[in-house]
Amino acid sequence: MMVLNAGAAVADVSKPPQAMAATDATPDTVTVQRGDLQQTVDAIGKLQFHRVSDVSVQTAGQLKAVLFAVGDTVHEGTVVMEMSPAVQAIQVESNRAQMARLQAELADQQAQTDFAELQFKRQTQLKAQNATREESVESSRMNLSSARARMDSIKAQIQQLQATLKFDEESRQHTQILAPISGTVVAVNARPGQAVSIGQAGAPLLRIADLSQMTVQARVAEADVTRLRRGMTANFQTPGYPGRTWSGKLRQVLPVPAEGTGEQGKQTFYNVLFEVDNPEQDLMSGMTAQVQFVVAQAKDALLLPAHLLGKRDAAGMYEVRVVNANRQIVPRAVKVGMRNQQQVQVLSGLEAGEQVLAGPVPVPAVAPLPKRAALMGTP
Repeated sequence: MMVLNAGAAVADVSKPPQAMAATDATPDTVTVQRGDLQQTVDAIGKLQFHRVSDVSVQTAGQLKAVLFAVGDTVHEGTVVMEMSPAVQAIQVESNRAQMARLQAELADQQAQTDFAELQFKRQTQLKAQNATREESVESSRMNLSSARARMDSIKAQIQQLQATLKFDEESRQHTQILAPISGTVVAVNARPGQAVSIGQAGAPLLRIADLSQMTVQARVAEADVTRLRRGMTANFQTPGYPGRTWSGKLRQVLPVPAEGTGEQGKQTFYNVLFEVDNPEQDLMSGMTAQVQFVVAQAKDALLLPAHLLGKRDAAGMYEVRVVNANRQIVPRAVKVGMRNQQQVQVLSGLEAGEQVLAGPVPVPAVAPLPKRAALMGTP
């Protein structure tokens, strides 16, 4: 019996080292499967408005009414605020009456100027015939000059009054303040009775944002930002909608460090922008975005958990241990391609469905000898 056991031990040693007989214990394995693999750059970002417009006034005055509140939907060209007219109607009518009077004076002065021209021409002709005195000629010349001067004065007054009337009309038209874009009111800092002016500093009177599309501003570390390119896919999730993913295309990497980074030993980050459609307006400004920029991807690839790879040899191959159909654990050299922290793409050395050992090699269990054989040493 002891000789037979020794012989069995010799037989085990003689097996090739690439194959080891599996025991009755079921080894821990992972099945090689096909799937999609992505290399990504992860970042944290914030959602913000993509298209926003502030409402301002075009003339000074006093607000009469604010017609919309935060959250209301408005359309381009809709009246959102009204102002009390800076110019009262009675003043407009007075200016128009003055214009009519000046135009009448101009017509009368035109007639007087025409008569003065005729008088001057007649006196000039009589002077040529020595039929009038020099004083009469000079008097007619002065009358013509005076008439022309009065005409110029009336025309200047008319021009000035025309400018006033134009300003009055524009002021009356600007009492209705219109929405510059269609969207949702996201800020209101105006109240009835408030005095406003052109180019007023401070918070906008009213702000409108188009919520059908949002911008994601993500902060990417300096070590990763060089891997990003315009047009690459960007996916993100937000804590408000667990399990839901939105996608967009990278639009721009801002070429200056993000505010508050890269100074006094701080790590440098860069802001990266992309847009996402928001037709149902589920996404809101200020939401946190957990972003993944897709640097590379492989479709329908053979996949294997990255931690199962053994050492890398001089040829760039990695060793894994495969459990074959005979329940033997066989070393196998594989070539890998793309990888991320969890998985690798297998280019050669494995087939879909093969089992790769995921744990340690099972230790064979040795059955104990019968008590009698152990004591006597003989069968």
